[in-house]
Amino acid sequence: MVPLPEEPARLEMDHVTVVYGGHLALEDVTAQVPHGARVAVVGPNGAGKSTLFKALMGLVPLYTGQIFIHGQPLGSHHDCVAYVPQREEVDWRFPVTVADVVMMGRYGHLGWLRRPTARDRAIVQRSLEQLGILDLAERPIGELSGGQQRRTFLARALAQEPHILLMDEPFTGIDVATLETTLQVLDHLRDAQVTVLLSTHDLNLAAAYFDQVILLNRRLIHYGPPEEVLTPETIVETFGGQVFWLEPRGEGPRMATASHCCPPEQSVPRRR
Repeated sequence: MVPLPEEPARLEMDHVTVVYGGHLALEDVTAQVPHGARVAVVGPNGAGKSTLFKALMGLVPLYTGQIFIHGQPLGSHHDCVAYVPQREEVDWRFPVTVADVVMMGRYGHLGWLRRPTARDRAIVQRSLEQLGILDLAERPIGELSGGQQRRTFLARALAQEPHILLMDEPFTGIDVATLETTLQVLDHLRDAQVTVLLSTHDLNLAAAYFDQVILLNRRLIHYGPPEEVLTPETIVETFGGQVFWLEPRGEGPRMATASHCCPPEQSVPRRR
């Protein structure tokens, strides 16, 4: 793991707004994520979860606001944040092997000759082993199953040795073995004090495995411990439409209704 500064890592979003095509993708999101926290980002399709992660990676420009890591502006830390994208965002026809993809996680650490060292190769092997795909190292990435591809990109992120890991819908369409392996990796990352933000639609998973939950629908609806955040009222506010909520201790499902799933498109606010 990359040595941490003396001050613990803290991810801070200060009035973050992102605009696509003249419409709001994220609006005025402010939150602080403590070092080592495991946070589920929950919201419907089109709520801005992927946009939030891309903003945290510096892949999309901010319309307003700032993002800080270790108290410094985004981009001040070398290879500090790793990102596991949704499967649909990857060109699986690209002619690379599993080992090639995982080695990409080391590119930010390579010297000016850009040649992997023995340490880089050892980290790649360890990451492959941790995800249970060492035997697939020489396989072309396009020949893998969906679950194996997800494991490969998570192994690439681990090889980067980040302080903060962003995982965009990693549990969608995977097999049980990949789910269990991923949860084991999350436990390892907790022990290593790596901050994890993971987007999901699964409310049960968010409640069971995460310290904090962000409810997002273009704006931040609620943020805090699952037992405080995941209530029928906040779920309806986030998802709208018809929402089934299972009350604690098996008291039966409760139906809640709202008028729409996502907020209507809004005009772009004045830049601060």
